[in-house]
Amino acid sequence: MLWGEVFRVALSALRANKLRSLLTMLGIVIGVSAVIAMDGIGRGAQRAINDRITALGTTLLTVNPGQVAARGVASETDRARLRIRDAEALIAQATISKAIQPEMNRQFQLQYLSRNTSTQVVGTTANYLEVRKYELSFGRMFTDREDEGKQRVAVVGSNVLEKLGIENPAAIIDQPVRIRGIQFTVVGVLASKGQTTPWQNPDDQVLIPLQTARFRLMGTDRLRSISVLAPSEDSIPQTMAEIQKILRREHKLMRDTPDDFEIRNQADFLNTAAETSKVFGTLLAGIAAVSLLVGGIGIMNIMLVSVTERTREIGVRKALGATGPNILLQFLIEAVVLCLLGGLIGVVLGGGGALLLGNAFNWNTELSTQSVLIAFLFSATIGVLFGVWPARRAAKLDPITALRYE
Repeated sequence: MLWGEVFRVALSALRANKLRSLLTMLGIVIGVSAVIAMDGIGRGAQRAINDRITALGTTLLTVNPGQVAARGVASETDRARLRIRDAEALIAQATISKAIQPEMNRQFQLQYLSRNTSTQVVGTTANYLEVRKYELSFGRMFTDREDEGKQRVAVVGSNVLEKLGIENPAAIIDQPVRIRGIQFTVVGVLASKGQTTPWQNPDDQVLIPLQTARFRLMGTDRLRSISVLAPSEDSIPQTMAEIQKILRREHKLMRDTPDDFEIRNQADFLNTAAETSKVFGTLLAGIAAVSLLVGGIGIMNIMLVSVTERTREIGVRKALGATGPNILLQFLIEAVVLCLLGGLIGVVLGGGGALLLGNAFNWNTELSTQSVLIAFLFSATIGVLFGVWPARRAAKLDPITALRYE
């Protein structure tokens, strides 16, 4: 029997049972589409996080409050504090740093005319745009003089305007808004950066002068963080060492006492994001592999049933001269074709599903050619592995016994 004839016989057997063939492929379709969709969403999220971190600048350092160990155990309630005087000490004593930007924040209700929304209010300094790599779409940033004078001025994010139903950002410039019942004048609108994670939207915030936030709105000198720009990537270690020295002196820490603050650079954030993405990627790959395994078991089960149903047909083919390898090849081709078709359909559904979810939920998606090829080839491998046993069983049937099978 020729190879071409074996292939035609295998395809005709699949066409004769279209519904069963389709249901057999379903496990592979689900497994491959899950691999493609999850990988696309995961890669898109990782790229968005990396772009967001990189957009802040590779020389940005962030000082956060650390934890104070109570009897050797650190807890969330024992967190140390960063205060405005710490930022002032850095500004006065640091010689390497290019810019220093402290900030405090709290969630408040913002009211404009008869509309209101809950948003993040950030008290910060006038160099926020420089340090955080933001741009203005309308208006201006408040000045150092307005910060020193505790002026009630605000710069709003683009998402805040959307929640207030304001379509023209220029219309809110020089207009009054109320934060916690206190009137502020909007002087600028931030250009959109785009939401990169479900739990943080950089466009959903309102910037106000730090001293205004301290004395008029929040009533505290406690900072959430202090951002520091190093002059260059090469000077990051020296800048971090200088920050550590100044803050330890400011906090009056003894030589053997650990820091009650932490200094992180962008490389730390990128490494953390990469490690997190790797863990989730491995988890998703494991889930998808289980789906493909279940699909392969389903194919083996159906092929075994097919061998039982077609025992008499196998006997006839052997009686007409078909050899054991011919029969084995025929059933193996059927299994591989089912897996390849399932893999092809899964690639289309997975890629389309990832793009559809991205558009529906405003997620970043990134399809990888490598992942598509791996999923597709893995589906073919599943067909070979789980098709061999039924094919060998069919090839070993005795023709006389097969012809007598009812």
